[in-house]
Amino acid sequence: MQAAGLTEQLSTPGPYTIFAPTDAAFSALPKATLDQLLQPANKQQLVRLLAYHVVPGGTTSQQLTSGEVKTVEGNTVKVTVDRASNSITVNNAKVTQPDIPASNGIVHVVDQVLLPPNFAASLNTTATP
Repeated sequence: MQAAGLTEQLSTPGPYTIFAPTDAAFSALPKATLDQLLQPANKQQLVRLLAYHVVPGGTTSQQLTSGEVKTVEGNTVKVTVDRASNSITVNNAKVTQPDIPASNGIVHVVDQVLLPPNFAASLNTTATP
């Protein structure tokens, strides 16, 4: 969040719902992708990636419903709520720890990094000196 400059935006009054990937989820990304995201030339792509995990409004797991939800990034994520199995997925990521209260919203931990549409194609693969 700090590398992308999103800490300021998310410290403003929300509320927000954040689908936060675990450290293991980020580690599962290809190393080259992580390295590229941290290059200064790709700051806007990092901002885009992280903003894709944020939805306006503080929504608990009990309030979530199945359907398309618009993210702060501008594209939608597909939320699937299965009350029978007590499971929630966002795109293909499973919510592993729901309803963590934050000062400006709710955090739901997910087991995968959510990638916006056409994300890989938007990365600048030119190495920086």
